[in-house]
Amino acid sequence: MELDIFIVDAFTREQFKGNSAAVVPLQQWLAPGIMQNIAAENNLSETAFIRALSTNKYEIRWFSPLTEIDFCGHATLAASYVIFNQLGGQGEVEFVTREVGSLFVNQHSDGRIEMSFPNQCPQVIEQVPGALLAGLSVAPIKVLKNRQAYFAIMASEQDVKNLSYRSEQLKQLAPFDVVVSAKASSTTNTYEYDFISRYFWPANGGDEDPVTGSIHAGLAPYWAKQLAKDELVAYQASARGGILFCSISNDRVLVSGFAVLYLKGTAYI
Repeated sequence: MELDIFIVDAFTREQFKGNSAAVVPLQQWLAPGIMQNIAAENNLSETAFIRALSTNKYEIRWFSPLTEIDFCGHATLAASYVIFNQLGGQGEVEFVTREVGSLFVNQHSDGRIEMSFPNQCPQVIEQVPGALLAGLSVAPIKVLKNRQAYFAIMASEQDVKNLSYRSEQLKQLAPFDVVVSAKASSTTNTYEYDFISRYFWPANGGDEDPVTGSIHAGLAPYWAKQLAKDELVAYQASARGGILFCSISNDRVLVSGFAVLYLKGTAYI
């Protein structure tokens, strides 16, 4: 069996930045074990498998090297890039998912791809897990939680950038991941960021994720309330780095970014 495969750098305009995802278009679903083996062989934070249901409507599933994932933003962006730029897609694309409903995607005239996610704003928790505090070198000033992760809010941007983590401690929080975030204080020549973050997921895929689109369905509404604004620019401060444009629209969170193709090839299964 021969399968087309694409590798796309998401949330960046530069190769070797942002977060890489593999995209594999299918005619029919493969056995879950085969899809998991393909994702493990790719050894990227995510491999997205897409199956066309009709024009501009696809099913999508995401696999890390370790397990199938409920929701992944950067691989959705990568899949959208492939549909728009390699498969001839135009107009709004709907992705049907198993856990988070339908995701709607559009490509702007400048190439930026906008994804509509369900609002997953986190809620403050009173009992902070000891493993979370033990797993981070800097104590958060507040901890929240949604269906995906614990949100550790830090006092400053430097706390986020300088923080170190202990994977063995954070693994104990499974099935939840951990995002650390703070109000941004620095600017670049291109953008003025509203907030920054880093994302750790040792229980579900790896240690630090380069750029995590899905968690901004929670980060964006949280910071929108804190900063009293509905349009935000976010920076994920990993080694590769990535820029996300976020806006709040009723019960949806719009997360957008650029992407660039790295590889197009054939997988022989």
